[in-house]
Amino acid sequence: MRAFIRLIDSGGTERAATITDDRGQFVLDMTNCGGCRVEASLPGFRTATMTIAAAQAADAKFQAKITLSVSPIADVVVVTPTRDAAPSAQTGASVSVFTAEDIARRGSPSLADLLRETTGTSVIRSGGVGNVTSLFMRGGESSYTKVLLDGIPLNEPGGTFNFSNLSTANLERVEVVRGAQSSLFGSDAMTGVIQLFTRRGTSATPSFAGSFEGGSYNTFREEASLKGSSQGWDYSIGAAQYNTDNRAAVNNAFKNTTMSWNGGGNINSNLSLRVVGRVEAGRVGAPGATAFGRADTDAFFDRSDVTAGASLEHRISVQWKQRVSYAFSRSNQQSTNLFADAAYVPTYGTAKAPFAFSDFTYDSQNILKRHFFTYQSDIRFTGALNNFITVLADWDGERAELNDRVAKTSQTPSRNNMGVSVQHQLVGQRGSLTTSLRYEHNDSFGNEWVPRVSGAFVAYKSSGAIGSTTLKANAGKGVKEPTLIQSFSPNLSFLGNPDLLPERARTWDVGLEQRLAMDRIRVEATYFDNRYQDQITTKTTSTNPFRSQYFNKFGYTNAKGAEVTIDIAPVDTLRIGGGYTFLDADTFDRATATSDAIPLASALIRRPRKSLFTRAAWTWRGISADLDGTYVGARLDNDFSSLSPAITSSGDYWLWNLAARYRINGRVELFGRVQNLGDTQYMEPLGYPAWGRTAHVGLHLKF
Repeated sequence: MRAFIRLIDSGGTERAATITDDRGQFVLDMTNCGGCRVEASLPGFRTATMTIAAAQAADAKFQAKITLSVSPIADVVVVTPTRDAAPSAQTGASVSVFTAEDIARRGSPSLADLLRETTGTSVIRSGGVGNVTSLFMRGGESSYTKVLLDGIPLNEPGGTFNFSNLSTANLERVEVVRGAQSSLFGSDAMTGVIQLFTRRGTSATPSFAGSFEGGSYNTFREEASLKGSSQGWDYSIGAAQYNTDNRAAVNNAFKNTTMSWNGGGNINSNLSLRVVGRVEAGRVGAPGATAFGRADTDAFFDRSDVTAGASLEHRISVQWKQRVSYAFSRSNQQSTNLFADAAYVPTYGTAKAPFAFSDFTYDSQNILKRHFFTYQSDIRFTGALNNFITVLADWDGERAELNDRVAKTSQTPSRNNMGVSVQHQLVGQRGSLTTSLRYEHNDSFGNEWVPRVSGAFVAYKSSGAIGSTTLKANAGKGVKEPTLIQSFSPNLSFLGNPDLLPERARTWDVGLEQRLAMDRIRVEATYFDNRYQDQITTKTTSTNPFRSQYFNKFGYTNAKGAEVTIDIAPVDTLRIGGGYTFLDADTFDRATATSDAIPLASALIRRPRKSLFTRAAWTWRGISADLDGTYVGARLDNDFSSLSPAITSSGDYWLWNLAARYRINGRVELFGRVQNLGDTQYMEPLGYPAWGRTAHVGLHLKF
């Protein structure tokens, strides 16, 4: 995949050069080149050479296979930074990747827990598993990250995404790209993109796998999958069930069912078809901020998400391919509290509210639908410098049914979103340069142009112990549409505003990647600087009766900081790594667009100034063990319970987790994990106690 190929004669002169295609194939003219050698290279792999005999050079049908051996710390092929497969070293993007092995070794059923081990991100869960779970990237809001499944957008219209019931079941890979990506993905990709890839079948013999585990908090998980391939077609089907009572509390249980599928193959030598889909259906009790008082005994949140899509890829020639896709997603969300529990006075330690809080009833159902159509054309021109051109067009049809069953009101807002992008990649042995530009038209905010540029330059090529030094830089703009409620809500207490502008972002980062010790050490450091403006909030228009309306703030938020990651493979059986994030944020406000900006805060709510993760993974024969630690620094927060004295920050904490696996034979594997080894007592949002120490054991079977 995009390996560099050079044809070098016996005198050391380069006779020709090219790059492999997405199938790893290449063509060279070897006329009169007996005794020449073919050299194949790619960052993260050992350079390989092959000498060409005179008879081979004279044979027009001569074919050869060159295999690149993987370095101790290999490069990975990613799709998200360019919307087509490319080695990460050739994209310049700030990217993290979790492979199928990473997902299996960590053992967590929750995707949100996996993403905690990503620099630049902060994950906040409101109590137990299944409750509202938000992800903040590089100081942006929780609605600023676009989430995709095999290229299909999963966000609610307006960018909102709740990670509460999204599981890791049947996932092959997860890619996290930081920085504004609206030039390729349009609205909502303000601070980055997270893309999930469903597993594919590879074995000619059908393979069935199943697992069962149980443990603390009456937690049980069952998974099953069937996958395989035959005559150019592959298939993968997975199902999972997860149940837990969560931490001991009234009305805190969570249950979730996952189903997913991925199938496709070659209709002929130039045309292929693929269908993918996923269902996540969960229900969780919503006891509220139980650290401050009694639990709500009947409130619950019920959510069912269905996503399905199909794509056709046409390979017109070796240099040109095109793809067309259609997908449909539907999210049915019900939030209900029909019984008014007794009033209570919030308390925490010596802090106490001056009055009692009363429960209120509600019953809402929101059905959110998205039709997604995309066309993409990829053209490549190879040589000493390789050019890749991508032209694409996306259409989103956003539809909603918003029902308030208590007030007996309903509304059905809808809008369309259209985007056209052009991307150019220039790739050479010493680096790459990617530029892209998108025109985005949205029924709510009108038209926007969003550019992006990304580059990587190999300042020093590997010479043994001192590995390659690569400089990286990225800059771009992001845009995010208002939510349907922000634009169309008829509720006078939170009145929609059809004239809202889009929220905007300007982001840039620079970084350096250094490899050492024969590619057994990799260190990457990145500095980022983001500005978010035209952010949407509410303003009070009346206090009696209470009235408010959504509007764009004149102010802005600056979020800058640094990220450092390190990977070490001292021996083949041990891998050590970690990451550190420093976030320095300031929020500014002003009364009008022309007035001076006034700093409001030097921190953003629920986003720590300092955070880090560390990990050690050891494998020996049929045994593996993984120890990981996560540090979350102190962060701004609010008790939202009128406590006196008020609690306005959360303290820092460390969490340690241990997972182990033992392969009894080729079909049976025993596994177990202990989370929060030190039984740390902490809250992510104030008032919502997180899990204490838990232990789980299980069995994995393969047939």
